[in-house]
Amino acid sequence: QVQLVESGGGLVQAGGSLRLSCAASGRTFSSFGMGWLRQAPGKEREFVAAISRLGISTYYADFVKGRFTISRDNAKNTVYLQMNSLKPEDTAVYYCAAYSGTFYYGRQFDYWGQGTQVTVSS
Repeated sequence: QVQLVESGGGLVQAGGSLRLSCAASGRTFSSFGMGWLRQAPGKEREFVAAISRLGISTYYADFVKGRFTISRDNAKNTVYLQMNSLKPEDTAVYYCAAYSGTFYYGRQFDYWGQGTQVTVSS
């Protein structure tokens, strides 16, 4: 069992920045790859970014366009999502998730946090 708790969401103006954090507990953090996904009102949940177990490889959705950066600190059992140049269409609930094994686009994640709200105003 893995417990994931997101924080760092809030209200920001378009063009601003936020850093989301996800604290993990319950199992060895470095055993899992980690990812961020988001869901906007009336839309399906979509993949944002992922990072491999040791942080060597990262994966991003096309819409990131160089604006977001995923990172992890295994000593702190924490994964981060740095979001810059935010747009109103980035408004969503952002979820932290964990996966085991090899990453591939479209894969399912094994554990989920409860999400943190990000709202970007125009």
